[in-house]
Amino acid sequence: MKPDLVHASREALSEGGALASHLDAFVPRPAQLYLTEAIADTLQQRDLLLAEAGTGTGKTYAYLVPVLLSGLKTIISTGTRALQDQLYHRDLPRVRQALGTGHRSALLKGRANYLCRYRLQQARGEPRFSSPQQAAEFQRILAWSGRTRHGDMAELDALADDSPLLPMVTSTVDNCLGPDCPFYEDCFVVQARQRAQAADVVVVNHHLLLADLALKQDGFGELLPGAQAYVIDEAHQLPELAAQFFGEGFGMRPWQELARDCLVEARSVAGAQAALQMPVAGLEQALAELRRAMEGLPQRGTQWRALTVPQVRDGFDAVMSALHVLLQVLETLREAAAGLDACHARAREAVSRLSRWLGDDAPVPDFDAEPEQQSTSSDVLWYELTPRGFRCQRTPMDVSAPLREHRQRSQAAWIFTSATLTVGGGFEHIAQRLGLDDPRTLVQPSPFDWPRQALCYLPAGLPDPASRGFGTALIATLRPVLEASQGRAFLLFASHRALREAAEALRGAPWPMFVQGEAPRATLLQRFRESGNGVLLGSASFREGVDVVGDALSVVVIDKLPFAAPDDPVFEARLDAIRQQGGNPFRDEQLPQAVIALKQGVGRLIRSETDRGVLVLCDPRLLNRGYGRVFLESLPPFRRTRELADVQAFFAPQWPLSAPAGEIPPGASFPLF
Repeated sequence: MKPDLVHASREALSEGGALASHLDAFVPRPAQLYLTEAIADTLQQRDLLLAEAGTGTGKTYAYLVPVLLSGLKTIISTGTRALQDQLYHRDLPRVRQALGTGHRSALLKGRANYLCRYRLQQARGEPRFSSPQQAAEFQRILAWSGRTRHGDMAELDALADDSPLLPMVTSTVDNCLGPDCPFYEDCFVVQARQRAQAADVVVVNHHLLLADLALKQDGFGELLPGAQAYVIDEAHQLPELAAQFFGEGFGMRPWQELARDCLVEARSVAGAQAALQMPVAGLEQALAELRRAMEGLPQRGTQWRALTVPQVRDGFDAVMSALHVLLQVLETLREAAAGLDACHARAREAVSRLSRWLGDDAPVPDFDAEPEQQSTSSDVLWYELTPRGFRCQRTPMDVSAPLREHRQRSQAAWIFTSATLTVGGGFEHIAQRLGLDDPRTLVQPSPFDWPRQALCYLPAGLPDPASRGFGTALIATLRPVLEASQGRAFLLFASHRALREAAEALRGAPWPMFVQGEAPRATLLQRFRESGNGVLLGSASFREGVDVVGDALSVVVIDKLPFAAPDDPVFEARLDAIRQQGGNPFRDEQLPQAVIALKQGVGRLIRSETDRGVLVLCDPRLLNRGYGRVFLESLPPFRRTRELADVQAFFAPQWPLSAPAGEIPPGASFPLF
């Protein structure tokens, strides 16, 4: 490591430094320099840093420069695969070339992102395609498989993220044959991990990072090489994702795939298919009957609620019996083929997980007891229905302990960063959830000129969001805003129902409409960008990742404050635990989570120094409830108004982008409140 990493990092990002000399359009930013100094010092001291860096700070370069100059073996974890690809294929090479460093880097994803040669071979003889289009897509995968070097499914641009072909040609932890696979020497997953072991900088996503931590927690091996430094970008996502990985689950679709894989693997063993036909059919029938029994349940709920319905309880018992029958038959066949041995292991694990979810001795629940009396565990047992299936999960309410344990054991430097970590300027909420005790913190606000570039409009006269007429009043309020902006808007809704109603109400508007669910996410965003005057409608999942620079996105509308849905059993259990410990569930959990979620949505509006836009916050609780001030104080320093005329003036041509900061057009009131 260089003797003064702080000075070297600052110098590289300063005027006349390496990045300014080698990267077109790079402009030194004071906020970026402060951030890179703090990160460099953290790396040098092998310390811990929690840093909020507002949109436009340039946090990616702020951590890449000291990471590359430090020489430390570093794992960088991002929120999504898309960000992971952008970091590895675009940002990292640029900074490395500018600095002239020769560090080796590697991109590592979860195994489900890589082609599995064995499963591809098995799928070739299986007539499971539901349409000619699907068969044609499979042929494209076959052709690509012969020329790909890394087997990354992301190379196939035309293949949708939810394509039913993906489970056929990729592996999971359950169905991977490991060293017994005939293609093990040419396995893309093995090769990717070997590259990661040899690299100085490894770029992963949070799912893979947490899968690695969960394996270590269980005493198994590790996916990722030991590191001297970790950079966790989009760190606000980590606690919720960690809860998934430190728990366990099962679902209808994986067990249907198990049933089908049994018959596929049995093709190479004489008499095996005949022996497995009835057990497989029995499992598939039991799963279908259980799903029908669950039809009357809420979409999400606790295990206790599901098992109070006798037909549902009987359905789970029938699935358990079917799994036992399948397991017994596989026991007699497992030594005949590695694939059947793997199916046996999957069936055994399915029985174990279902047993744990139902309870070790699978007792019939006491229907007269209160839900909280059913379990004293810190884990939440719950289910979720999908259109054609279900998923059951065991989720820990608090993941701070395992996160803290791994961090302390690693003896590495840790940097947690995001544009949305603070609530009212403080880090207490995220620090507690990440298990950080008195961490070093830094806030670098967005460097954008918010009073000049943006306006926050809080419409007057809207009813309470819970009232029946809210949706109608919302659309009536938005029409003149969209007319003033000539479309170019992103409408973010708290529920899918509200999204559908708004889409229907806006049909026939003079702007192209792009509605979540009507096309793949990436396709919608691309069409929205290209339209120039479109209106994009999305729900909570669109709160992050909508990155549209320029005039195509000039309005962001948020219909309601994003408090978590009341049907989330894990969230409800967390609130109850806070209450039992003497805390205030609203103040300690609901409000902080909603503030961070709102900040994510707001962050879609201004993405560059030349962007201009209007934020429309339609929830009157921002002004008529005491907690509304916490939300407003957590947002950038917008100029605020309640007058539609100010919005219209903002988009009027007489207010050019080059107007001096603070200048407002004639007649605009912009009252502050």
